[in-house]
Amino acid sequence: MFRNDLLRPKRILITGGGTGLGKAMARRFLELGATVYICGRREDVLQRTAAELSPHGPINAIPCDVRNLDAVETMIDSIWKSGPLDILVNNAAGNFIARTEELSPGAWNSVIGIVLMGTLHCTMACGKRWLASNHKATVLNISATYAPVGSAYVVPSAVSKAGVEALTRSLAVEWGNRGIRMNAIAPGPIPTQGAFSRLMPRPELEAFALDRNPMHRFGTTEELANLTAFLISDGSSYINGEVIRMDGGEFLQGAGEFTALGRALTNADWASLKPRKK
Repeated sequence: MFRNDLLRPKRILITGGGTGLGKAMARRFLELGATVYICGRREDVLQRTAAELSPHGPINAIPCDVRNLDAVETMIDSIWKSGPLDILVNNAAGNFIARTEELSPGAWNSVIGIVLMGTLHCTMACGKRWLASNHKATVLNISATYAPVGSAYVVPSAVSKAGVEALTRSLAVEWGNRGIRMNAIAPGPIPTQGAFSRLMPRPELEAFALDRNPMHRFGTTEELANLTAFLISDGSSYINGEVIRMDGGEFLQGAGEFTALGRALTNADWASLKPRKK
């Protein structure tokens, strides 16, 4: 699908890069010639991922809690010693299903700290350096399909992702004329170890999620990795300020007033609804 050198010699940081979507993106970027840095809170996980992916290309693991601005600045300083980044992928996230009235302040702060403030910390740390040196760069944020409309039971995440999308669009305008592109991807359900099980704890809930998707399947990490590779490549250099939804049409399935009837009505029901000939 892509040239093997599509991302050479790009230097890329992926937050939350040790597992799930971040790990899948790291693998794809390495295959396409990039130098990759991954960060996360668990050093042991990062080191295992780096060891696993190292045959594909140069990868560096840096422990960092993106909620901590000082830690982010220290990480970015360490990366810049060998040269500036070209691409930042804000992927680190936290989410869980809960009744909103039962959430503690700590639960709110945990999700908002990682998703919104973590994205802001990393974006600003890189952005200030890029702008000061007139270095062209790209930021790709991972959002969610419910960011523009909200969602019950994942309210801290919905609030945070909405902020991430506002940040994406705002800086796309403010920084675009200085060579920095900002885009986001809003993926639908993609099974990953750990994160997916917290949102779909029972098999019947997965069946429910599948039933409401027009394609009747979940997305794959490989599909997401390919989309991210395109959006951060120079081949998409005129795409700026966009949020690309990748969900098989699930969002649209729930948007129409009568869309769900297609699955609820029988052939007899449809026959009875046909206009009568005059």
